[in-house]
Amino acid sequence: MTTKGRRVSRREQHRIGGTGASVTVRNTLIAYAFMLPFLILLVVYHTWPVIFGSYLAFTKYNIISPPQWVGLANFRELFADEQFWSGLRNSLKYVLVVPVIQVISILVALLVNRPLRGIGFFRTAYYVPVVTSFAVVGLIWSWLYKQGGAVNSVLMGLGLMRGDHSLLDNPATALFAVMFVTLWKGIGYYMVLYLAGLQGISRELEEAATIDGATRSQVFWNITLPGLRPTILVCSLLSTISAIKVFEELYVMTPNGYPAGSTYSALMYSFSKAFGGDFNFGLAAAASMVVAVVSILFGLINFRLTKGGRSDA
Repeated sequence: MTTKGRRVSRREQHRIGGTGASVTVRNTLIAYAFMLPFLILLVVYHTWPVIFGSYLAFTKYNIISPPQWVGLANFRELFADEQFWSGLRNSLKYVLVVPVIQVISILVALLVNRPLRGIGFFRTAYYVPVVTSFAVVGLIWSWLYKQGGAVNSVLMGLGLMRGDHSLLDNPATALFAVMFVTLWKGIGYYMVLYLAGLQGISRELEEAATIDGATRSQVFWNITLPGLRPTILVCSLLSTISAIKVFEELYVMTPNGYPAGSTYSALMYSFSKAFGGDFNFGLAAAASMVVAVVSILFGLINFRLTKGGRSDA
């Protein structure tokens, strides 16, 4: 015996549908109310500075007088300044740290992903440099790099250095010395991201491949690495953008591009034009805009190399 449900009239269906719609609208408003504080901070400290900075790139502005529209004059002055091109070249050199830090971070993530005793301690130890202020890190490594420091003693003991001199005082090695500090400090950060990516890969796939006779290297290249492709895209994008807009590391360890401008970066040029006495905020904004465009171009290259982060590509 079957029973038929009560037929609902169109008027009642309309009433029920209207109630459901009102509940959906109310829930949406509640969600946006929770997000409102963050959205306000995002607009005030991110969106508005980007818009206003882009506008300043086409003006002459020194804080005291109102901005005056000058069109492309700042960019013409910028592209004619050899100091800016020197800084941009050093910023692009800094991108060399990106593939190195990604490879080492993946290897470290594979290492700490093993169920070993005390592995939590090693994960924490690798991450400690990430949460340490770069002012502190810069001072410590400047001391290690100085003449007669620990780094020189090790390099001379290994026969890799002739003569006791600071790596930060040599124009040929200063930039690479700072790059190594960036590498050392950033490994822990990317390690955590890759560790999360590794734990998101199906263990069943790896075990099935092993049962079918695949070697450990074959499992890594055919299962683990493709599964990490979305994480590789994110990490390479973050690392590339950080490398191109490098400033803090160089400013702390090698102020004003010391020695002989060998560590002078594009953002250091922007900072000096804005706050170094010229107060030419229009030219500084133009330099920052060029750095942003270069970062976007390298981001597109990362998308191409990682096949858009698709794990099934």
